[in-house]
Amino acid sequence: MGRRNSGTASIQARFQGKHADWKRTMAAKANKEDKMRIGEPHSANRQSSPAPGFISALSAEAAKEFERITVTTTYPAGAVLFVEGETPRGVFVLSRGRAKLSIGSASGKVMILRIAKAGEILGLHAVVSGTPFQATAQTVEPCQVSFVRSDEFLRLLRDYPQASLEAARQLSSSYQEACEQLRSIGLCDSAKKKVARFVLEWAESGEKRKDGIHATLTLTHEEIGQLIGTSRETITRALGEFRARRWILIKGSTLLIQNVDALQSLVGFDGASSWASEVTQDGPRPYMNPRSFAVHAEGLR
Repeated sequence: MGRRNSGTASIQARFQGKHADWKRTMAAKANKEDKMRIGEPHSANRQSSPAPGFISALSAEAAKEFERITVTTTYPAGAVLFVEGETPRGVFVLSRGRAKLSIGSASGKVMILRIAKAGEILGLHAVVSGTPFQATAQTVEPCQVSFVRSDEFLRLLRDYPQASLEAARQLSSSYQEACEQLRSIGLCDSAKKKVARFVLEWAESGEKRKDGIHATLTLTHEEIGQLIGTSRETITRALGEFRARRWILIKGSTLLIQNVDALQSLVGFDGASSWASEVTQDGPRPYMNPRSFAVHAEGLR
């Protein structure tokens, strides 16, 4: 009887020890993730930096107040700013870099709604409406992010009309992008067209050089598929075909767009490709997405 009790106690002790180790591991993991979440800087860099886009629309007085109430933090790629369903504690203004906004299902499926760029306010709808975050925001490259608490941001909107107008403009822009995304996913009749459109739109942040447009591709094939509504295998095949035709070249994270005209022709956009090669006195102009091209071309007529 004593041996049985002793054996049972030994088993319980081993189980409790393993359970304690598991709890410590999970706690350390949670702590690491928390440091890459709301209001917790992954980097010690807390210098204030104006956010392009939002800050440029403010008066000098409003911009000064915005800088006073922000905490600016540098995050690495892969940092989670907020999670779908969480109660918002504030907004995140991208000062530099890009982040993906995604939604997920209980079965584990993920859909990327859009890629947010520098100057955009993340979590704006949730803070203004007082509802939980509708999506998860995660950096896709090193980012500088300005965090503003909900109460301070709402006070900024009340006190400064320019801030309210810019917030309304960004909400409108987000709605328009959502419509474009649905149109591209639901109405486009070809996966290759979707991939070509993605390449053209991603090149918007690129730099025009003699051999083409250079851009840094920070998304995986799987993430591109989640963004445009197709499989990773389809993305790989389409990009492989574009490379074989010498429309693009991919080396590591560098994407070189060699034949803009061919990609535009595949998408179904005509004209304005000459604008992509236009160089101003200040240097090459950044590439614009097909819809922006159309607006620019119309203005030249």
